[in-house]
Amino acid sequence: MSHNTWIHRLVTPLVRPLVNTPVQPNHITTLRLATGLGAAAAYADGEPLWLTIGGFLFILSMLLDRADGMLARLSGKMSKIGHYYDLVSDSVCNAAIFIGLGIGLRFTELGGWTVALGFLAGFAVMFILGVVMWAEGQKGQRAAELSSFAGFDAEDSTVLIPIVVWLGWGLPLLYVAAAVTPIFAVYFAWLHRHMLRPAA
Repeated sequence: MSHNTWIHRLVTPLVRPLVNTPVQPNHITTLRLATGLGAAAAYADGEPLWLTIGGFLFILSMLLDRADGMLARLSGKMSKIGHYYDLVSDSVCNAAIFIGLGIGLRFTELGGWTVALGFLAGFAVMFILGVVMWAEGQKGQRAAELSSFAGFDAEDSTVLIPIVVWLGWGLPLLYVAAAVTPIFAVYFAWLHRHMLRPAA
């Protein structure tokens, strides 16, 4: 994930007052993790009320995800541990969202297969985390960062998840996630293996 997107700019005025306070970036990361897992649990319930609550929790979690890194940069409180805590929290939340969505859709016409699809997408997200950590181990922090385009990066697309769920399209979303996320994970691994291969 890049760190100069429109969402980062959105949270900057909210984060700036925290620079000279006892609030640490890891505090925000922990809150991001809690709200992300809360969103996943709400999606796992599957009832309309909880889908609504889960969507708002997910958006809050997404904003907090940008806020922790922004606070670290503005306050100079960046650390290797904080960076990896942020990476792991992001991946756990995104994986949990797909798993929760799959569990919540288990009473649709696809039955228990939705749970399997959710875990498939979630596993792919965690695989991408493994690739990122491997790449950073080879070339240092942000070695696997994807550049933004027009002020948006790939992870910004996750803001569509609650919108699509609110529209009642959770099952098609799960189909797409289970199909596309593993393909992207394989491509991401191939890309970084190719980029980090020593020159002949």
